[in-house]
Amino acid sequence: MSDDEDEYVVVTDHLSRRFGALVAVRDVSLRVRRGEIFGVLGPNGAGKSTTIRMLCGLLDPSGGSGRVVGHDLATEPERIKERIGYMTQRFSLYEDLSVVENLRFYAGIYGVPRARRSRRVEDVIERAGLGPRRKQIVGTLSGGWKQRVALAGATIHEPPLLFLDEPTAGVDPVSRRDFWEQIHRLSAEGTTVLVTTHYMDEAERCHRLAFIFHGDLLDVGTPEQIVERRQLQVIELELEQATRAADALRGRPEVEEVAHYGHVVRLATRDGQDPEALARAVLDPLGIAITRGRPARVTVEDAFVSMVRREEASAAA
Repeated sequence: MSDDEDEYVVVTDHLSRRFGALVAVRDVSLRVRRGEIFGVLGPNGAGKSTTIRMLCGLLDPSGGSGRVVGHDLATEPERIKERIGYMTQRFSLYEDLSVVENLRFYAGIYGVPRARRSRRVEDVIERAGLGPRRKQIVGTLSGGWKQRVALAGATIHEPPLLFLDEPTAGVDPVSRRDFWEQIHRLSAEGTTVLVTTHYMDEAERCHRLAFIFHGDLLDVGTPEQIVERRQLQVIELELEQATRAADALRGRPEVEEVAHYGHVVRLATRDGQDPEALARAVLDPLGIAITRGRPARVTVEDAFVSMVRREEASAAA
């Protein structure tokens, strides 16, 4: 094994996928380090799931190359499938079987040796807190409990790499939080996790991120690096005429984003523009008084919206 393969679990160079005339993924080059949680972000239809399916060996690339868990995407897809876990938002569970029956089935499918299969099933049941539900029919479980079963099944063979494709879609906030605690525990134990999501709060829980839009890779880095590169500033303004203020600010070229929540307007500016100074310059002549202004943290969502809008404006031009 080379030093590169020892450090990186996923390596792709100019990976692409076409469906006829449609280019779903274009020229994607990634490096995913061993043991990290790597998020792939993008709106619906951006190319996230297509990228994941190629990395899992489920879809042949149209161009480029890649290695996943030490195996070539083009020539060794079956070897890749043996060494990864894969979980989607649909959970892929047998609804008419119990929790323990589902896990026994997946242990067999993933080739867990018969001698340690029962012990491994009991281990994942305990770790996932599924003990009280072990004999319950999966079809009767809530979305959060199904999610726990699906994650237990995807990791029952202790894969070095786990793919999670929109795993928390439709799951309640408490279950989402519990799920991410489990993901960080797996990562701390050495499992590499590659997750697609369009929830920006989840993106901030990843070690590094890749932003994909219309099949193109827009940026890669830690959440902090991605936010810093956008050079945005944000302020929250308390005022009485929030809707009127938002409309007045939205048309300014220095403004990246305006949103209002009740009597609070959240204003993001680009290129080093002071958001409070801009707000006062625009609103004071209109007689809209600012009761209070407070700086706000620039989020991954701010960075993502900024990137997408710049790309859309560039495409329109």
